[in-house]
Amino acid sequence: MDFLNIAKTAKAASFKLASISTELKNSALEAIATSIEKNQQKILEANALDLVNALKLVKSGKLSNAVYDRLKLDENKMRDMIVGIRSVIKLEDPINNELLVRQLDMGLNLYKVSCPIGVIGIIFEARPDVITQISALAIKSSNVLILKGGKEAINTNKTIFEAIIEALDNIEEFPKNVISQIFSHDDVAQMLKMEKYVDLIIPRGGNELVKYIKDNTKIPVLGHADGICHIFVDDTADLDMAINILIDSKTQYPSACNSVETLLIHKDFKFNNELLEALKGMEIKLISDPESWACEYSDKILAYRFVDGIDEAIEHVNTYASGHTDCIITNNKENAEKFLSIVDSAGVYHNVSTRFADGYRYGFGAEVGISTNKTHARGPVGLDGLTIYKFKLYGNGHIVKDYAEGKKQFTHKDI
Repeated sequence: MDFLNIAKTAKAASFKLASISTELKNSALEAIATSIEKNQQKILEANALDLVNALKLVKSGKLSNAVYDRLKLDENKMRDMIVGIRSVIKLEDPINNELLVRQLDMGLNLYKVSCPIGVIGIIFEARPDVITQISALAIKSSNVLILKGGKEAINTNKTIFEAIIEALDNIEEFPKNVISQIFSHDDVAQMLKMEKYVDLIIPRGGNELVKYIKDNTKIPVLGHADGICHIFVDDTADLDMAINILIDSKTQYPSACNSVETLLIHKDFKFNNELLEALKGMEIKLISDPESWACEYSDKILAYRFVDGIDEAIEHVNTYASGHTDCIITNNKENAEKFLSIVDSAGVYHNVSTRFADGYRYGFGAEVGISTNKTHARGPVGLDGLTIYKFKLYGNGHIVKDYAEGKKQFTHKDI
């Protein structure tokens, strides 16, 4: 595969895509949703083949159960994929929005305007539904995609990609080469060298994948390596609420990156035994002396420890958390605000399941991933996270010399 040609054509497509109308983008998204619906059975059959092959890898110890679970598609996930695409249609177009309008002087006006990032490389493991989520957000935000999925989902990824391209090819006005797919490690290695053509890399996978990407490219990388999420049960917490939130956070989807991995309990909480027994009753394995407090189990396993109070809980979270999502369960408003203010994570929650850390649940339509970065985008990255901005300056023969010599003065007036 000639990756240089893919990169060049992707860059050329990004210039065309940047100027197309909202109506054309929405038409493309509706066409994709319809194509996924039409090809649903074909996609499920491809996924079934991948699952058969993946199960062999699980049995041989080459693939984890968590990855296998992420690989599965069913009618519910297919429905969510289609609903997710159509939900993006309803969102406001994030491109060409005026973020600032300032008069620098009479007839000299500055505009800060949102624009697409350009060409984005997405490298992801398992989860084939990622393709539709990211494609929908990229099209709505006028970004071009180069997709690299895991080999464990190669048949599903190819089939979904074909359905998307079939839809886009039937729209005559829509630019070509807006979404490309690559398959090999060599392609990825080539992409990481293409800082001239690729503007951003988003890895979605385990720690090893993210570390490899960051260590081998000059291209900006957006994403997170681990999802080590915490819940602190304060001494004033309601027992039933704590049980329900913890069970949901751990068992609703144990392999998700926003599943809770560590439970911190105030030593003076009156219902410690009842809480732990309730968790055991849901077949959650509790570990009080883990080898590491910075472990992502991605399973029905929960590390726990007792702490003296909120200060120790916050210190533990800021020491071992991955900056993803952390929660306090308490009826003490002061402690809640203290936790939410000081814990240094992309998502900080009060009396709510960590599983809410999701672009769809935030009303973003979908997400390209969760970012624990502190620059550009943080938390679930939706449409706004796929935009940047440029400054447009309109004048009428203005020159800096006039201001340097005091002949003219800046007004700096927001309009």
